[in-house]
Amino acid sequence: MGREIASYVIIIIVGIVLAQHLNVVVSGSMEPVFYRGDVVVIEKTNFLGIQEVNPSDLKVGDIIIYQANWFPEPVIHRIISIQTGSDGQTYYVTKGDNNPKPDPSLVSTSQVHAKVVSLGNQPIIIPKIGYITLWIRGL
Repeated sequence: MGREIASYVIIIIVGIVLAQHLNVVVSGSMEPVFYRGDVVVIEKTNFLGIQEVNPSDLKVGDIIIYQANWFPEPVIHRIISIQTGSDGQTYYVTKGDNNPKPDPSLVSTSQVHAKVVSLGNQPIIIPKIGYITLWIRGL
């Protein structure tokens, strides 16, 4: 009985950790790379105190999730260029692949929450299963 309970606890913990590393796409701004309702696998800048990805080490082409100052929900867009501000800090210019122009403001490293995990240049995507979440959240 104790071994069975331990197995369930491990399964629940693994499930929670995995769920924390999945992000539902809520808009079409990154089409055709991924679509609304797709789920992407992410690495976090801070997961329970562990830095899985350093927000200062990101590169042009990386797809990041950041807290925008121009939109209420986290934004998932690609870094198209990197700038050093007059304060000496690193800033990212981001853009949705399907958007005509870059996002309205620069992204500081402190705004970055996560990076989409890619194999080669392809992000790891689980198609369409996020629709349930979008429906529940009314998005």
